[in-house]
Amino acid sequence: MEYPLLKLAAIDIGSNAVRCQISAVLHYGDRYRLKRVEYVRYPLRLGEDVFATGRISQKKQDKFIKFLHALRLLMEVHDVAPNHYLVCATSAMRTAQNGPEVAARIQQELGITVQIIDGQAEAAYINRVIENLLEDKKHYLHIDVGGGSTEFNIYYNRRKVASQSFEVGSIRRMQQEEAGLSTEAMRETWQRMEEWVTENARRYHVSRAIGTGGNINKLYSLAQPQLDKPVTRKRIATVLDHLTGMSMDERVNVALLNPDRADVIVPAGHIYLSAMEWADVHQMIVPDIGLKDGMLQALFEDHFDDIRADGDLKPGCPKPAVQSRPTEVE
Repeated sequence: MEYPLLKLAAIDIGSNAVRCQISAVLHYGDRYRLKRVEYVRYPLRLGEDVFATGRISQKKQDKFIKFLHALRLLMEVHDVAPNHYLVCATSAMRTAQNGPEVAARIQQELGITVQIIDGQAEAAYINRVIENLLEDKKHYLHIDVGGGSTEFNIYYNRRKVASQSFEVGSIRRMQQEEAGLSTEAMRETWQRMEEWVTENARRYHVSRAIGTGGNINKLYSLAQPQLDKPVTRKRIATVLDHLTGMSMDERVNVALLNPDRADVIVPAGHIYLSAMEWADVHQMIVPDIGLKDGMLQALFEDHFDDIRADGDLKPGCPKPAVQSRPTEVE
C-alpha cells in the first residue's frame, strides 16, 4: 500500500562535504513533525581547490555536477516538488572566483538553482532550529565551524543579540599549517576572533556553549558516553590531545574516522576549544543539527499554507493550529 507523504529537501554545499537531507512532513491532529527519510553526504572538498588556488577546478566541477545530478534523481524518486527544495552553498563557493560561473553551469545543465549565501544568512538558517534548544535565563555562545568559515552567535534570554562570521575553518586552517605558515601569519584573524568572543561573552554573561558542525559531532561522540548530556571543555581537550598524538593511519584504522574527517577534526576542534576558553565557558551542548535543518525549517515555514492545503483534512474538520516549529525525528 502506497501512503503519500509530502517531502522537503535541503542540499548544503559546504567547503568539506555536500549534504542532502529529505524529510517527510508528518501531520496528526494539530501537530506537525519532520521525519528524515533520506540522508546522503559526499566529501567533495571544494575548499581544497578554492583555499589553495582561488578557483574550483574543472575536475572538481565535473564531479560536482555528477553528484548534484544524482541528488536531483533522488529527489525525483521521492517526489519532492520543484519548489519544495533548497540548495545553498557556503564559504568555498562564495570565496571562489568562479563560484557564480559554476552556479550558472549547474543551472544550465541540471535546472538546479544554487544560492551562494554569506555567513550571516548561514547563521540565520541555523538560528531557526537553535532557538528551540534554549532555556530561559541562560545565555549561550553558539559556535559553528565549517571547512572555510566559523560563525559565532550570542543568545541572551532566548534571543540572538550578536553574530559574526570569520573566514577561518577546518580546511583553511589545515592548509595553513601544512604550508608552514607561522602563528604570526595567522594571528591577526585569530586576534579578531578572540576579541569578538571575549567582549560579547562578557557583555551578555554567556555561561554555556552550543556547538554545531560535523567535527564537533564526531568529537562529542568520542568524548561523551551519554549522548544526551553536555560535554565539558576538559573532556574535549583530552580527546583532541589523544587525536593529535595519532597518525593519519591510526585515526582512520583505530579511531575509525573517515579520511575526510581524520585530517580536519583536530584543526576544527582547536577552534571550538579556543572559543570556549575565550568565553570562559566549561560546558557545551552538541545537538545533531546544522544548516540543512535550518533550510528544512525555512521550507516548512515558507510553504506552510500549501502543506496544510495538501493535508488529509476531512471535510468539516477544523484546520490545525499553525505550528511553525515542527519537531525533527529519525
